[in-house]
Formats: sequence, C-alpha cells, structure tokens
Amino acid sequence: MHVLLTAGDPTGFSSPLGQAVVLLALLTSLVLLLRWWWQQRRR
Repeated sequence: MHVLLTAGDPTGFSSPLGQAVVLLALLTSLVLLLRWWWQQRRR
C-alpha cells in the first residue's frame, strides 16, 4: 500500500481521497447549518 500523503503535499488535497474527504466535510457542515437554521426559523 502506498503512502497517501507525500512530502510535497502534506494536506492531501491533490489526491482524490483527500478531495473526497474535504468535500464530504463541507457537505456535512452545510447540512448541519441548514438543519440548525430551519429549527431556529420555526421558533
């Protein structure tokens, strides 16, 4: 198994796995923000 993070890319953004993780984190935070906003709006 090869190393996912190389010395030239410590963040992992250039790898497809790193991009998928970042995209998933952004989508999750967006969903949580929308749920919170919807609950605040109903009050």
